Amino acid sequence: MRIIDQIYINGQFTTPHGSELGDLINPTTGELTGQVRLGDVEDTRRAIAAAKAAFPAFSRSTIAQRGMYLERLHDAVLARADEAAAALMEEYGGTYAGSIARSQYTAKMFLDVKKVMEEHAFVKTVGKSKVVLEPVGVVGVITPWNSSAWFVANKLATAIAAGCTLVIKPSELSALQTQILAECLHEAGLPPGVFNIVNGRGDVVGAEISAHPDINKISFTGSTAVGKAIARAAVDSMKRVTLELGGKSANVLLDDADFEKAVPMAIQACYMNNGQACIAGTRLLVPAHRLEQVKQLAKAAAEAVVVGDPRNPAVTLGPMVTRKQFERVQHYIRTGIAEGAELLTGGLGQPAGLEQGWFVQPTVFANVTPDMTIAREEIFGPVLSILSYETEEEAVAMANDTPYGLQAYVSSTDLARAGRVASQLVAGRVHINGIHDDLIAPFGGFKQSGIGREFGPYGLDSYLEPKAILGESAQYA
Repeated sequence: MRIIDQIYINGQFTTPHGSELGDLINPTTGELTGQVRLGDVEDTRRAIAAAKAAFPAFSRSTIAQRGMYLERLHDAVLARADEAAAALMEEYGGTYAGSIARSQYTAKMFLDVKKVMEEHAFVKTVGKSKVVLEPVGVVGVITPWNSSAWFVANKLATAIAAGCTLVIKPSELSALQTQILAECLHEAGLPPGVFNIVNGRGDVVGAEISAHPDINKISFTGSTAVGKAIARAAVDSMKRVTLELGGKSANVLLDDADFEKAVPMAIQACYMNNGQACIAGTRLLVPAHRLEQVKQLAKAAAEAVVVGDPRNPAVTLGPMVTRKQFERVQHYIRTGIAEGAELLTGGLGQPAGLEQGWFVQPTVFANVTPDMTIAREEIFGPVLSILSYETEEEAVAMANDTPYGLQAYVSSTDLARAGRVASQLVAGRVHINGIHDDLIAPFGGFKQSGIGREFGPYGLDSYLEPKAILGESAQYA
């Protein structure tokens, strides 16, 4: 059984002061595979002190120096991408293809951020003044389990590009991924204290990061409920916050869409990352007069999904990350049935032959109404809700009838029409005719899907504070 009993503080792996152990369970088999020793408040304060001590020197580093560090980080993470992908499959249940792609992206993130940094204007002239963008300070990073190493890499790379130092609290469910990533980051040889990693629970380590006065900014990805708690704790010391939170993304199929392509894509958009994705397109909005066609296509596409051991390259849907998450999804399926939605395929229980792990049947509901629970709450599993509309205006109103606004999707053979609808959707990102990829464009949400943006120049700006210098070239007034 694997034991992970090290955290990373001030350039060294060290045994935590905390003594609590967390179990590591393979979601594919339900078997205990290891334990992780969790840090506590004392460990967190040590990490914060190390980051604070390292900040003055690192904040004065040059763009060339930080670019060198980002290149080293890329090389070190890429060298162990295969090992990281295997850990993602074992620990999270990520599919084979998805895990390999995500591990490659984790490395690539450092070079993407390096390019953004090199093109960024850290000094500008605004009016008659010089404006200098300076690092915000010590950053607390809190990341979720559904893409642990990738989230850490994005936030770490951007903070380093800005000249900030960090304390990172990854999900305790991702301890193996964290260990591999920490070893890669250590190999890159950054100055001690620039980044520090403390495994631990959110209500212990995360709470201390959120409230500690020496943390100047928090970057959090996770649920809306936890994001609100972090924002409340942060306000007493006026921390800057970037919060990337939940979603209930609408996928609008206009009546002129290519339904043979758009409906299978909708299944993919809903089931991505085993359905455990904040950007999942979980609400499929379709014209009422084409509902029967959509039902047939969606049922066929969902039943073509291959569920099973994620190490099998043919598998496209792995397990839920924990028994708790499995039970949460079962609750929503049960609720959908009880509230009168039409169950097209899937439903309660595990797929035949997969009773040992936390697998959910690929599920599709039709005749869902906007007031139903499954149409309003984030399920975080492979459950698609199909709603119908009469007019384009009704479709837009229905898509926006949610407290969330993270992502949306539109399908149409008329790109001008699709663009017109996309411009009316209240979401941080809108994808037209597919699922697209752009890690430079801003990412984040409207409404209760978050505050601020990540990726590219918008993400970099969130780690910087503008200082206006007035009268530098003037004589005494």
